[in-house]
Amino acid sequence: MTSPSKQTDGPRSTLVIACGALAREFLAVKTANGWDHMEVTCLPAIWHNYPQKIPDGIRRKIRANRAKYDEILVLYGDCGTGGLLDAVLAEEGVERIDGPHCYSFFAGADVFDRMQEEEIGTFYLTDFLVRHFDRFVIKGLKLDVHPQLLPMYFGHYKRVMFLVQFPDPVLESKAKAAAERLGLPLEVHYTGLTGVERFLETGQART
Repeated sequence: MTSPSKQTDGPRSTLVIACGALAREFLAVKTANGWDHMEVTCLPAIWHNYPQKIPDGIRRKIRANRAKYDEILVLYGDCGTGGLLDAVLAEEGVERIDGPHCYSFFAGADVFDRMQEEEIGTFYLTDFLVRHFDRFVIKGLKLDVHPQLLPMYFGHYKRVMFLVQFPDPVLESKAKAAAERLGLPLEVHYTGLTGVERFLETGQART
């Protein structure tokens, strides 16, 4: 990624610090809207398994790039940091997208809350998690070497909800296979990228 200098005319140069699991979605929204003044830098998606790394990682990204951009936005939910990410962002004066995690801001907070009320025992998948199901779920939980742990991890779940960003029959087939591997029924909900787009528009509106 190139490092632009701060601008005084035209759109404000904006850096989006994103989870690696959201890079594809950011680029799709950026391209669709022609937001060439926005760039992205990502932290490893696998850090969702180690959320204690996220706050300091984002702080380092902010401080390394503050002088290069007019604005910095963070494309992360709380993501299991227990409020520590918000404390860092308050100190640094940087905004993040609303919500505790990507499931909420993809689906929309109201829709996600309804899903939880309907069935609290829901395991959520996104496009990214379907593509990387073996790495992040099966291997991430060591179910590849300890399959007997499956009931311990997933015995209290009642369904899998696939939150779809980009309709794709191949991904839907993979999501079905993932649900079957967990021994759970699959439901599909199409979210698109409205939540991400609205958040990025907060930066665009200040240009």
